[in-house]
Amino acid sequence: MPRIAAHARVHVLAFSELPRTGAALWQSSIASVRHVTVEYETDLVDVIVRRAKAVRAGAVMTVSECAVVAVARACTQLGLTGAGDGAVLARDKRAMRTAWQAAGVPVPRFVPVRSEVDAFAAAPRLSPPLVLKPAWSTGSVAHQIIHHPDETAAACATATDLLERCTPADLVFLDRDSPAASGGFILEEIVPGAAVDWYADAHAWGDYVTVEGIVADGTYHPLCITGKLPVVPPFTDRAGIIPAALPEEAQRRIESLSKAAVDALNLSTCATHTKIKLGPGGAMWVIGTAARVGGAMTTRQMELAFGIDVIGMLTRELLGLPVAYPSQMPVRGREASASLLVHAVHGDGTPWVEQRVWDFGAVAWPDLLTNDSRIAVVRESSLPDGRPLPAYDPAGGSLSPAALCLITGRTPATVNRDCHRISELLYQCLAVAADGESGGRR
Repeated sequence: MPRIAAHARVHVLAFSELPRTGAALWQSSIASVRHVTVEYETDLVDVIVRRAKAVRAGAVMTVSECAVVAVARACTQLGLTGAGDGAVLARDKRAMRTAWQAAGVPVPRFVPVRSEVDAFAAAPRLSPPLVLKPAWSTGSVAHQIIHHPDETAAACATATDLLERCTPADLVFLDRDSPAASGGFILEEIVPGAAVDWYADAHAWGDYVTVEGIVADGTYHPLCITGKLPVVPPFTDRAGIIPAALPEEAQRRIESLSKAAVDALNLSTCATHTKIKLGPGGAMWVIGTAARVGGAMTTRQMELAFGIDVIGMLTRELLGLPVAYPSQMPVRGREASASLLVHAVHGDGTPWVEQRVWDFGAVAWPDLLTNDSRIAVVRESSLPDGRPLPAYDPAGGSLSPAALCLITGRTPATVNRDCHRISELLYQCLAVAADGESGGRR
């Protein structure tokens, strides 16, 4: 909020409870707040348009993927700068991959499906292992791995059940009532990753990256690459590190592929967050692009490493104000940082046997960190101290982390080691939950 407020008067349209932590900071940055109960006002575009007109908005923006299409359509109705029609391509995995195929952008082989019958018929046409993904989900929610066609029915049932149990309050499915969002999946081959062909210390790094950028009036400006730790199986993010610990030549190749992917989506003006799989022998596949900034603490990490205020830049671009973009995507930062998502799993990804109680202040962090590293908990994105960590749900994806921490240090390798050490030893540092306690979903 302060970054937006540095360039404009801010009015908030809130579809969920705003964070109490740091309230004094964000409340002092805004002119008004209006809360909307999504269950009773499902026409998001109409709600946004009415509110924008009431406050005479000069721009409308969101950092939530589940609101990007509604905001883009509202901007079109209002005659304001926005993502445009390409926002749907950046939200619907079926349309996204079809656009990339037409543009010659490398993607895993896939088949759009609408039902268990479709999926069962499509499975033999692809090479396992496969992944079933809801077409409009985010954060790997409800993704299911299929090793054999016989597993297709169970995968469809599990994914559908989880989607039905999610509520608009989860935000991941704020736009799930959109006619385009209902009933759609893709069945996709899982392409081989090969971190060993990209990193010197391959075992410490994940076999995928994300590229953060801004599209300004149709022109794509890549801003940085985020390196990743290996996922918590099957596909849940564990940590993102900026700068990426990749040679510049590799980063330039990734940058070029991200440009081809974003350009194919015909976006007008928005932030972008593009996921790319790193394969053997230098092969790459684009997994997805979102018309928003990266999640967790990505925006803060970009500022620490490169002095890039992506929120401020996007705000100015939407308002038609001058924006100074880097002449070339930076690859070497002045400081390294990691967004570490705390899940109830060990370093190798196996779930904790005993439930533990989250207590940031009770952990002797200096014993876990490299000498010059620092750690802070992001309170508004974490369980309160004293709450049991929820058990890790492989199908829940981004719904299951107990806490978010920001680690800063000298180099990407340093903060990477910090993340691994915390993941390996945190279980021993937290107290066992008392019988009958339950972490639940925050």
